[in-house]
Amino acid sequence: MKILVTGREGQVARSLAERNSAHELVFAARPDFDLADPVGIARTIMDTKPDLIVSAAAYTAVDQAEDEPELARLINGTAPGHIGRAAADIGAAVLHLSTDYVFDGSGEQAWREDDPTGPIGVYGATKLAGEEALAMSGATYAILRTAWVYSPFGNNFVKTMLRLAGSRDALNVVHDQFGNPTSALDIADALLAVAGCWSKDPDRGANETYHFAGTGSTNWADFARAIFAESAKHGGPSCAVTGIPASEYPTKAARPANSRLDSAKFAETFGHSAPRWQDSLSETVARLLG
Repeated sequence: MKILVTGREGQVARSLAERNSAHELVFAARPDFDLADPVGIARTIMDTKPDLIVSAAAYTAVDQAEDEPELARLINGTAPGHIGRAAADIGAAVLHLSTDYVFDGSGEQAWREDDPTGPIGVYGATKLAGEEALAMSGATYAILRTAWVYSPFGNNFVKTMLRLAGSRDALNVVHDQFGNPTSALDIADALLAVAGCWSKDPDRGANETYHFAGTGSTNWADFARAIFAESAKHGGPSCAVTGIPASEYPTKAARPANSRLDSAKFAETFGHSAPRWQDSLSETVARLLG
C-alpha cells in the first residue's frame, strides 16, 4: 500500500519509518503540509493519491491548549474532517490516532470503546471533536485511541525521567493517576497490522473506534521506578521516587485519574496485541542508553 503519514518528526511517524518493511510511506509535515490549512490538506492528499492515510500529527501541548483552544480545535477537531473528506474523494482510507483524554478519568475499570466520553480539558475535547468529524466525513476509517506514549524519539516521560535522574537524587512523581504506558513502536506495529489486513480485506473492522495501549497498567510513580530499574541494569542514571497525589503537582489542564484502556476489541478484530508495557519499556531504555 501507499501510505501517507501526517507528521514527520513525531514519535509515531518516526516509529512507522523504522518498523515498516512492506509499504511505501510518504510523510507530510509543515511547512508543506499544515493541519490548519484545509486547502493544503486536500491538495497534498490529491497529489499523493495514497491508499491509506495515517493521521498521526496533532496539537499535543495539553496545558497550552487551555490558552489556545481555537488553535487546538482547528488542528485536532477540524482537520480530521478535512482529511476524511479528501480521502473519500480519492477512495483512500484513514487511520486516525486519538487519546485516552476523551474520557473523564472516573472509576478504576479499563475504558471500553462504547463507554461514555467526557473530556475534562480542551485537549481531550478537541480530540473527541476530531473523532466525530472524521466519522462524519464519508471516508472509510478506523480510530485508534492510545495513551501514555513514549519511544526512543522526541520528548516523552521516559526520556524526561532519565534526564532528571542525571542531575537529581530523588523525584516526586504522581501516584494516583493510572494508565497503560505505550511504546510508539508498538503503535506503529498496530497501524501496520491494520494496513496489512486492509490490503487484503478493506472492510475488516472499518468505520469503528478501537483502543490500543500497552498490556498492563501502572501509575506514574511506579512507571518512573520501572524506568530507573531498567536504567540501573545498563549502568544508567537512577534516583529515588516518592509518590505524591496529583493535588500536590498542579497543572493548568486536569489529567484523567484513570486512563486505563481495554484493547480487547482491537486484538479480536485485527489479531494483534500490544506487548507487556514492561517489555517494551526495557527495549526503549536499552536503546536510549545504548
